[in-house]
Amino acid sequence: MVSRVRVWLNRTYAENVFFMDQLRRNPSDRAVEIHATHGDPDSPVLAAADTADLEPEGLSPAAYVEYALDQCRRRSIDVFVPRLHQAAIVAHRADFAAAGTALLAPPPEAVALFEDKVVAYEAVQAIGVPVPPWWRVRTADELVAAVEELEGAGHKACFKPASGAGGVGFRVVTRTPFSLTHLTGFPGPYVPLDLVVEALRSADEQVNWIVMPRLEQPEVSVDCLTGRDNVLRMAIGRTKNGRRRGFTLHEQWLEPARRIAEGFGLHHLSNVQFRMFGDRPVLMDVNTRPAGGLHQLALCGVNAPWAAVQLALGEDPGTVEPPFLGQDYTVVSGARPLRPVTLPQQRTAETGPLLPAVPAPADAVEPAAQAPLPL
Repeated sequence: MVSRVRVWLNRTYAENVFFMDQLRRNPSDRAVEIHATHGDPDSPVLAAADTADLEPEGLSPAAYVEYALDQCRRRSIDVFVPRLHQAAIVAHRADFAAAGTALLAPPPEAVALFEDKVVAYEAVQAIGVPVPPWWRVRTADELVAAVEELEGAGHKACFKPASGAGGVGFRVVTRTPFSLTHLTGFPGPYVPLDLVVEALRSADEQVNWIVMPRLEQPEVSVDCLTGRDNVLRMAIGRTKNGRRRGFTLHEQWLEPARRIAEGFGLHHLSNVQFRMFGDRPVLMDVNTRPAGGLHQLALCGVNAPWAAVQLALGEDPGTVEPPFLGQDYTVVSGARPLRPVTLPQQRTAETGPLLPAVPAPADAVEPAAQAPLPL
């Protein structure tokens, strides 16, 4: 009899409720139990999990590793998919292995390389992957010099933190003075250069930004699955052009993603993002974790989360190729239930039934991206 697999996702994105759905509906018909932790008691991933815990706040990376090891031991975790404090966790892979837990994450060297976008750009450019022009900026004068050079070449300048994820801190520089125009409609990414310069000069510390031209659509995110032998098992591009989404297997996107994933040892799941600079694709970002939209590959007949768990367990899924490319689609808001208590119901024993659920109030829902039907 094949044993069940116990998977833990820590402080992950709300959209990964669909990642969890796909694990349970895996093509191997293997029993999967999911543990989730989060700092927000109203995160839908807690309600979607079989067991859940609230994470303590304010832990240092080292203290969080101890917390994670304790979770793995107490919950008998087979596969851990770390998002929060990923770098610190993967540095202790041997400790997790001793606890019987496989990490679904790249090795420390790969995580460290792609934590800093400037360092990452330098590394991928050295292996022949095209990147846009960029400047590391720490002061107001450096910002102005970079913006002027980009504008002189006919580009719009934008900036974002050199370390970060999810588009947090992304802004587009404009020369338009601040006015009521900026206060009408929905907030946008545009920020007047003079206000940014003023903020930088009055700040008590330097920033660590990367300044680059604003890149054009389409945006293509290549979801990759790579073995610990540095051989790619899967590369499928998800395209985004405005509201329209789709899929691609064109080599202009897949070949550089493959070169990055295999060349830098991005083991397990990673996501390599490209946009257009003029008439050619250039690298925009590399994520050393599963992308929030990974579940959308179900529209191509692919269950990527399960293939990744198999690989983490040492069960090589082989080459994962889509049997077809799904039709174009869009993403709309949906609803997921929340529990009316701090945590979702818990299993009474390791293999026991779930306690009876308490019906959630009708308005206890949280918007989440609507998923295609998971495999």
